[in-house]
Amino acid sequence: MFAPKKILSVKKLRIFFIGGARDLNDKSIFHKISLVAFFAWIGLGSDGITSSCYGPEEAYRNLMTHTSLAIFVALATAFTIFIVSTSYTQIIKLFPFGGGGYIVASKLLSPTVGMISGCSLLIDYVLTITLSISSGADAIFSFFPAEWQIFKLITALLGVIILIILNMRGVRESVMTLTPIFVLFILLHVFVIIYVFISHAGNIGAVVSHTSTDINYTVSQIGIWGTIFLVLKAYSMGAGTFTGIEAVSNGIPVLREPRVKTARKTMVLMATSLSFIVVGLIVAYSLYDVKFQEGKTLNAVLFAQISQDWNKNLSYSFVLLILISEAALLFVAAQTGFLDGPRIMANMAYDSWFPKRFISISDRFVTQNGILLMGISSIVLLVVSGGSVRFLVILYSINVFITFSLSQLGMVRHWWTSRKQEKGWLHKIVINGIGLLLTLFILITVIVIKFTEGGWVTLLITGVLIIIAITIKRHYYSVTLKMQKLQTELMTNFNDRISKLTKNYKNVFTSIIKNPKAKTAVILVSDYNSTGITTLLNVIESFHGLYKNFIFLQIGVVNAHNFRSNDEVEKIKSQINDDLQKYVNIVNEFGYFGTSYWTVKADVVKAFDELLPEIQREFPDFTFFGSQLVFAQTNILSRLLHNHTINAVQKRLHKKNIKSVIFPINLEN
Repeated sequence: MFAPKKILSVKKLRIFFIGGARDLNDKSIFHKISLVAFFAWIGLGSDGITSSCYGPEEAYRNLMTHTSLAIFVALATAFTIFIVSTSYTQIIKLFPFGGGGYIVASKLLSPTVGMISGCSLLIDYVLTITLSISSGADAIFSFFPAEWQIFKLITALLGVIILIILNMRGVRESVMTLTPIFVLFILLHVFVIIYVFISHAGNIGAVVSHTSTDINYTVSQIGIWGTIFLVLKAYSMGAGTFTGIEAVSNGIPVLREPRVKTARKTMVLMATSLSFIVVGLIVAYSLYDVKFQEGKTLNAVLFAQISQDWNKNLSYSFVLLILISEAALLFVAAQTGFLDGPRIMANMAYDSWFPKRFISISDRFVTQNGILLMGISSIVLLVVSGGSVRFLVILYSINVFITFSLSQLGMVRHWWTSRKQEKGWLHKIVINGIGLLLTLFILITVIVIKFTEGGWVTLLITGVLIIIAITIKRHYYSVTLKMQKLQTELMTNFNDRISKLTKNYKNVFTSIIKNPKAKTAVILVSDYNSTGITTLLNVIESFHGLYKNFIFLQIGVVNAHNFRSNDEVEKIKSQINDDLQKYVNIVNEFGYFGTSYWTVKADVVKAFDELLPEIQREFPDFTFFGSQLVFAQTNILSRLLHNHTINAVQKRLHKKNIKSVIFPINLEN
């Protein structure tokens, strides 16, 4: 008696936090949920921008006492950012529907290499969420007393949960909510950098002279090769954290048309802003001779030193505001993991590397399963690592540069193999070639230097994920072979079964007349395939002409793969009409009345609930029929990897006291 109220309250809570369902028939839906370049800069570029909160610090830390070398590290980092972003602009042109590391490596190298790149990138996006949230918590608690540190992990966990809820509402909603934070961060950091350079402009000669003296002293102390090694080490440790550049090419499907043009604008905005802030902060550290302090980020120390001669209240307010902007934007940066991680997962699921359910989208048109998995994985990693930014940076740097390197290698191979057809191929291959050398250098350096400090952990986790992906792929391949065999057997015996049915029931068949009061068979089909035809013939054979009306019910499912434009949705509708008409033609040949019901939704079960009342009104005496794949042995793979929608539909029917029959489709015969 209380169940309806409970269900209603849960539904209201869901709508309050996540929002109501979107209308797929709304022709402007793709315009409403897509991002223009500015908002894409916020939603996809914040990961790269906020690496300035910990990347410059990591580079500066590795210079040890030789901080005069910071200018070389800053310039090398800016060069790397522009090279990698330029190379990814070429990827965007080549893959206008989305050219993330998984797709690039799959198409230009091999599907297996693409899978390795995809697994690496997925782990990286989990780390993006975890590191961004942890670094944001560090920024907040840099301002608070040391005894407050015990609340830092709890704050980080709450941050992940809030972002899960925001992303369940939709891409545009989550980005719009966080826009003021991004703008505040950019304005304050640009102000700091300009202030630093203006305040030192009067004694630029002394600064240059002092820097030159320090560099000469460093060379005399550790030698020219030692100096070069130190610069390269600091560069690789710092540049290894400046990721997020690939997020734009991964996120093309959520950009406003024309998507390629929007993506290129976004890339320019991100690369320019990131380079400016990174170079500015590293140089500012050196100019102010910033020292590390326990429990504080290096940025927090810098901001305090910059404002120490200001009015006390003004200084206090400024440091508090800029640290809050850093912390808040680091939370925004976690968006990249929630935006791109589920999309890569969906692409890999479509190619059978991951469970097919990760292709599904919710009625808010977000990849709900992927969002939840990314969020839960981040929470686990936060707890295990204790929210340690230094440890997470090590894990973070390795995986993304595996993907960077494979993407650059794929592009180099592409330009070389198409050099006879591609104009300007030499210029393009040079860009990607330099990108390949830089990303490989950073990857190898970080692995070698940081392997024993935790680098092995991320390699192990990625290796385990790769093994899982291979296992899933083999299972789906085995099932595909069995389905092909079933299809062949069905087509071989199809005419014989039809002839037998016609001979046995020729006296039962009547003219094709709709009789709503007659017994009706409602058959759920996915498309025109072997399982649908088998179910239809099983109904006729098993019930000896009892059912006079046949209704074919199909739910066209929009998912992360086909939900790209209104044209794609219209293609789904057209294909459904064609498929259902083929079924109707078969029953008409038997002399039965046939018709169809269909809709296009993100959720099959919910769509079925919506169509059921209409069927009941027109054909009250009906029985529902479906089919279910049956394996010789039921194990965790068969339960996890196959859609058991038919069971969920049957449970709904049982609650409504509606008759249903599920025919087994045995794949082991």
